[in-house]
Amino acid sequence: MPNFKLGGREARERLAKRYPIGTRIELNSLCNYEPGMPTGLRGTVCGHDDQPSLLMAWDNNRSLSLLPGEDSFRALTPEEIMEEQQEQDEGMTMT
Repeated sequence: MPNFKLGGREARERLAKRYPIGTRIELNSLCNYEPGMPTGLRGTVCGHDDQPSLLMAWDNNRSLSLLPGEDSFRALTPEEIMEEQQEQDEGMTMT
């Protein structure tokens, strides 16, 4: 993983290139305990800041940011994103 710890504009740009807005993320673990943020929780990148960190919109309606190099997470694969979309579509047709 690239070194994002230096901060500033360049680190933010590298982070934005690797995890653009709209990227779906799955949480492995946070550097600090946060109630309501379980392993496997998914969310969407909604921005970046100069720390640099990923500004997140989590599927549980939380907005806790991720710190690359501190927190453990991964981007979903295109296949996983398609599965999510199919599940959402199926859920909409059942209601």
